[in-house]
Amino acid sequence: MRKLALSDEILLSIQQPARYLGNEMNVVKKDVDQVDIRFAMCFPDVYEIGMSHLGMQILYAMFNRREDVYCERVFSPWADLDQVKREKHIRLFALESQDPIRSFDFLGFTIQYEMCYTNILQVLDLSDIPLHAEDRKENDPIVIGGGPCTYNPEPLAPFFDLFYIGEGETQYDALFDLYKQNHLNGGNRWSFLEEAAKLPGIYCPMFYDVMYREDGTIARFAPNTPGIPETVTKELLVDMKDAPYIEKPIVPFLKVTQDRVVLEIQRGCIRGCRFCQAGNIYRPLRERPLEELKKYAYQMLKNSGHEEISLSSLSSSDYTKLKELLDFLLEEFHGKGINVSLPSLRIDAFSLDVMSRVQDVKKSSLTFAPEAGSQRMRDVINKGLTEEVILKGASDAFHGGWNRVKLYFMLGLPTETVEDMEGIAELSEKIAELYYDEIPKEQRNGKVQVVASSSFFVPKPFTPFQWARMNTKDEFLQKAWLVKDKFRQMKNFKSLKYNYHEADLSVLEGVLARGDRRVAAVVEEAYHKGAMFDSWGEFFHNEIWIQAFQDCGVDLEFYTTRERSLDEIFPWDFIDCGVTKDFLKREWKQAMKEAVTPNCRQSCSGCGARRFGGGVCYENSN
Repeated sequence: MRKLALSDEILLSIQQPARYLGNEMNVVKKDVDQVDIRFAMCFPDVYEIGMSHLGMQILYAMFNRREDVYCERVFSPWADLDQVKREKHIRLFALESQDPIRSFDFLGFTIQYEMCYTNILQVLDLSDIPLHAEDRKENDPIVIGGGPCTYNPEPLAPFFDLFYIGEGETQYDALFDLYKQNHLNGGNRWSFLEEAAKLPGIYCPMFYDVMYREDGTIARFAPNTPGIPETVTKELLVDMKDAPYIEKPIVPFLKVTQDRVVLEIQRGCIRGCRFCQAGNIYRPLRERPLEELKKYAYQMLKNSGHEEISLSSLSSSDYTKLKELLDFLLEEFHGKGINVSLPSLRIDAFSLDVMSRVQDVKKSSLTFAPEAGSQRMRDVINKGLTEEVILKGASDAFHGGWNRVKLYFMLGLPTETVEDMEGIAELSEKIAELYYDEIPKEQRNGKVQVVASSSFFVPKPFTPFQWARMNTKDEFLQKAWLVKDKFRQMKNFKSLKYNYHEADLSVLEGVLARGDRRVAAVVEEAYHKGAMFDSWGEFFHNEIWIQAFQDCGVDLEFYTTRERSLDEIFPWDFIDCGVTKDFLKREWKQAMKEAVTPNCRQSCSGCGARRFGGGVCYENSN
């Protein structure tokens, strides 16, 4: 019988002990003595967040289909258990077997968000694994990272043995086979890492050196070992047909953030928003076949008991078989208590018709993401959305019975003016006015509610805005106050609400997003000073980070407010994400001219993704 790693006394003294028990419905159980490789899959955040991540569940199912691999899960212990573990010297353990992470062959991190970086160090520390790759011994796990943040892995480079750049379905089998072969050949940790670094999509930081200029910019980034590639090209699953997916999703004992079945309908995006990293690194758009989606939808709902299914993609409206898929879901599960949720939809007549069939109108709100208040700024960011379309969508929604609208904007975008910022309040006012102008009093479901939220713009690698200057904390706050003041001047002020994000958190995110290896020392220093769960408001302490920058002699503003030349070498330039730097430069110049680039189905813009040989790039090929 499996013995729990935590005593009853400890479990009864902490919040949500179910986070650490494992043994959920559909969890994979294997005899650890019958496998060759043990892989601990970590999402460096609390269980409820990690268990909501689709990519982790896909890889968990895929790895465990191999008889020679046992993949288990581990998450960041919440602050209460973290303290207990340190006081009682209890090593971090995997949920399935309750065995210490240090006894595994691999520790793999899914790195979704820059603000989880200190939690990565927490997991290593509590596992009794040396923080620095160069300090690890033969029997320590191979520490590997994947996910969107690995498209600039440099702020984490000293802490990882390997990074997997791209989609995990393509090279992990080769990596596992190499690990087994290295062991059979009597190889050691070093020989495995050296061979792994030659696999497509695999980056091993210790085999690369960085040289800097006097002004702090990068002079040269190059391999330091023969046979190591100068460029690491992202891995991409070109054909989504027969791609591995989940048949039996794990069903947690407690409510998690995404407490539903998630059906990934496509990867990538055709839209080309210039601020969006995901829209570039996941190019080209590739659709999953309709019949496979039907099969997985049925299997996952049957095997999980969930009562809701959500369609996952960057822009669900662009899935060409969306109507057929929705018709199937609504007909197949009609009267069976299954709800269908549709995030990332453009608000048009088709979408509203669908939502009226799947939502309780009185309880739902609609979400629009104009991103900018003025048409000029929407053209700068290539949003491809006019005010006319936004207002038409709102009008259709109001006539369909909705009276609550959420609007998402960004502040601090390149070339932003006062008029662009005030446009956030003015557009919100126009939407509220529409409701009162077009919906007769007797047909209204109460007052209209328009909630506008603005995040602060953070330039990200592999976007046309990777050259952009970022605002300071004070500049961000001044802009938010300007918008808030403009809202107070609106006639329908009582129907409007305005929120904005934390400015100091956005600045830190900007440093970590575009940082180089020198920033790693700051991450480590902040961790030692107590930084953890930085994406959680109650745990984020900006003063810890400011002190860490000072103690490490690292200039925060070098990574945020500094102007960058088009020929500067970036820390991530050794990665080939498919989208070329020349294309990103062209798009940066287009932004400065306020020129719109058509989406991928309207016209090919020559981004470079066509060379992968599939997806939207070849939809109209004979």
